[in-house]
Amino acid sequence: MARDYYDILGVSKNASQDEIKKAFRKKARQYHPDVNKDNPKEAEAKFKEANEAYEVLSDETKKAQYDQFGHDAFKQGGGAGAGGFQGGFGGFGGQAGGFGDIFGDIFGGMFGGGRQQQGPQKGNDLREDIDISFEDAAFGKSMEIEVHRHEECDHCHGTGGEPGSRVDTCPNCHGSGQEAVIQNTPFGRMQSVRTCSRCHGTGKSIEKPCSKCRGTGEMLAKRKISIKIPAGVDSGSRLRVANEGEPGILGGPKGDLYVYIFVRPHKEFERNGNDVISRVNISFAQAALGATIQVNTLDGKVELKIPEGTQTGTAFRVKGKGIPYLRNPKQRGDQHIVVTVQTPKKLTDTQRELLLRFANESNEDVNNLQVSKSLFEKIKDCLTK
Repeated sequence: MARDYYDILGVSKNASQDEIKKAFRKKARQYHPDVNKDNPKEAEAKFKEANEAYEVLSDETKKAQYDQFGHDAFKQGGGAGAGGFQGGFGGFGGQAGGFGDIFGDIFGGMFGGGRQQQGPQKGNDLREDIDISFEDAAFGKSMEIEVHRHEECDHCHGTGGEPGSRVDTCPNCHGSGQEAVIQNTPFGRMQSVRTCSRCHGTGKSIEKPCSKCRGTGEMLAKRKISIKIPAGVDSGSRLRVANEGEPGILGGPKGDLYVYIFVRPHKEFERNGNDVISRVNISFAQAALGATIQVNTLDGKVELKIPEGTQTGTAFRVKGKGIPYLRNPKQRGDQHIVVTVQTPKKLTDTQRELLLRFANESNEDVNNLQVSKSLFEKIKDCLTK
C-alpha cells in the first residue's frame, strides 16, 4: 500500500502551500546524491517518493482530489501517482509546483532550473534614512544628503585594468561570468552553473589589474545628492531617486536610491492626518468673561476669540491651518486648538475676598474658606460706594 503523501513530507493535512514547499526543500536536501554517497539507490527512491508527494500536494486541484479519493484519484489518468512519475530528474522542469525554482534555490542552478545571471543586470538599490522637522514635513524642502556607494574607478574608468594594459573577454565564460560544470551522479550526468573560476564573474581577462581598484573597476565613493521633499509627507514616507543606487553589472543600469523620511516631534503641534492639534492655557477670567487671544499656527500667530463661559477641553477649529495634502498641496487640513482653564494657585487677600463674594452670590458652599472680618468689611465698603 502506497504511503500517505502528508506522512512522506512530514506535514499535516492543514499545512499551507508554504509549509509544503519548505518540507519538500528539506527532503530534497536530505536525499541529495552528494549527501548519500554510501546508499545512492535508497536516496533516489526516497527522493522520488518525496517528489511524487510534492507534485500532488503543491497543486491545489490534485491536492483536493487526493484528499477526497486518496491514491485512487490518480490510478486511471496516470497523473501524479506512481505510474505518472518520470524517472530520474528529466520531468522536473515543467511541473506545476515550480520545481525549477526549488532546485535552483537548493542546488545553485543544478538541473537547469536555477537563475543564471548572464548579461547586463541592474545594480543594487540603496537606502538612506533622514530626520526632518515638523515644518519641513508640512511645507516640503529641497536638501542635499550624503550617500556612500560604489562608482566607476576614476583610474581605470571601469575596465579593471591598469591604463595601457590589455583587457579582453574571458575565454572560459566568453564574458558571461559563469561556466557550466558536468557531474556524474547515480542519477546520471547533471549540469550545474557556477561563477567562472578564471575571471571570478567579471567576464574579463585582465593583463594587469588596476592598482587603485585591484581589478574590480569600482571604488567606494561619498556623494552629495539633491532631493526634494514634497509638502505633506509623514514619518515612514519613502522617496525614490532613480539611478542613484549601485552601478549595474556587465553594463546594466544603476539601481535606485530610496530615502525613508522620519519627522521629529514638535514641542507644540501634533499631527492627526492632515489636521494639526495644539493646546493653549487661558485664565479663569478669560474663560468666564470671554477674550481674544493670540495662538501659534504653522503660518505664524493668529487671533482666536474665546467666548464667555468656555470650559476646559473645548476645542476651536481654525480652517486651513493644517498640513497640506500630499497629492494636492493647495488643499490643507485644519488646526484644532484645545483650551485648558488654569486655576490660580496663589491668591492675594483681595482676590480671596472677591471670590468668596462670588461664591456667596452663586450659593456655593465655601464654608471652609476663612477670611478676616476687617478685610471683608474693607472690601464691602469699597464695593458699595
